[in-house]
Amino acid sequence: MELKDKIPPHNQEAEQATLGAMLLDWGAVSDIVTYLRADNFYDQRNQTIYEALMSLFSSGVKGDLLTLIDTLTKTGKLQEAGGAAYISSLTDTVPTSANVDYYARIVQDQSTRRNLIKISSEIKADSFDETKESRGILEEAEQKIFRLTDLNQSTQVYSMKDVVPKTIQLIDTRYKNKDSYSGIPSGFMQLDSMTSGFQNSEMIIVGARPSMGKTALALSMMQHIAIDKKIPCGFFSLEMSAEQIGQRLLSQVARIPGTKLRSGMLKTEDFTKLQDAAGACYNAPLYMVDTPNMKLLDLRAMARRMRVNQKVQIIFIDYIGLITSENEDAPVYEQQSAISKSLKSLARELEIPIVVLCQVARTAEGNEPNLAELRGSGSIEQDADMVIFIHGEKKKQTEGEEYNPVQDRKLIVAKQRNGPIGDVELLFISSYTKFENKSREQG
Repeated sequence: MELKDKIPPHNQEAEQATLGAMLLDWGAVSDIVTYLRADNFYDQRNQTIYEALMSLFSSGVKGDLLTLIDTLTKTGKLQEAGGAAYISSLTDTVPTSANVDYYARIVQDQSTRRNLIKISSEIKADSFDETKESRGILEEAEQKIFRLTDLNQSTQVYSMKDVVPKTIQLIDTRYKNKDSYSGIPSGFMQLDSMTSGFQNSEMIIVGARPSMGKTALALSMMQHIAIDKKIPCGFFSLEMSAEQIGQRLLSQVARIPGTKLRSGMLKTEDFTKLQDAAGACYNAPLYMVDTPNMKLLDLRAMARRMRVNQKVQIIFIDYIGLITSENEDAPVYEQQSAISKSLKSLARELEIPIVVLCQVARTAEGNEPNLAELRGSGSIEQDADMVIFIHGEKKKQTEGEEYNPVQDRKLIVAKQRNGPIGDVELLFISSYTKFENKSREQG
């Protein structure tokens, strides 16, 4: 039998058993209403009955044979639901209401299979449509699959009896382990104290003028996250190659000046440090993409794959100005606005923090940057959950003065949707292009 002749996956017995169990034990409704929807049912009669039961549940009326038939009669949907005889037979098909969750999960599983077949058919039809770009088809297909996954996630309702003990336990854990944060720690203690780490579903903007160390800050954070803490991390480098990034990371970890690595002027002890650093980097769950001028569509698709395949828990993007919009004919501010909104929605979709590097306007040169100077679009400021600026005085070296590779830098947390704003003092070690915590003694 050909595929087109096959009946779509469904389980009539499970559908009837689910509805019958709900009618026998109304208390079971609250358990399955969080994840089961009317369109999960294949039989139109069962869809109509479930909708009516949900209507009763929403109204606070207990559902049984009499109230259900009365509701369907008033709405003129009794025949659409199979009539009184069919509804009455539902309670005969289920021996007990104890297994209602098991029956409902079968209904949901069969619905997922039908949706997958439907999506497959749509992808096939789109693939034959020569007017559509293949990248657009891939993006749409991935969105549909992820949306299907989201629909199958159950929503848990918590009472304060559930929440309070867990909250106290979390506070107690943090008290015992001062380094514990609710989000992904950046490695900079002052910053992590202010933010409790980078939180899931948030878009964090790191802004600075050129040569102030945006990439260095991102790499310093990634060293802590992926190399020290072994947290899977994704990095989209649209400006530098993977080899250049690898070299800078080795310089940071081994604490060997980058000029030495580039020139090859290494001493014997440098090779020992380099070997140890290479071992630490080799085993780090850090995954890089170094495509220049990457299209937004491709970036989103690759980020999804990283989330699924490599289980990344945070993504860095260097930087937003090098992402290519699909609509290149639109004004620049519209393109930047679309990219910003898309990255924010991606963070919510993947449920991980996304840290995006961004240039600030030339007016910030020599002054402390502010939110109005984020280059590209006011949408970036609006969409971001947190905005961090890098600021530092560029001191001119006087004749005869010895060059100091250790410089003061300040992180300005200019916006934080769910926390305080303020300044964080750091040290920038230019020879390793690395940021480090500034101890109280140094301050």
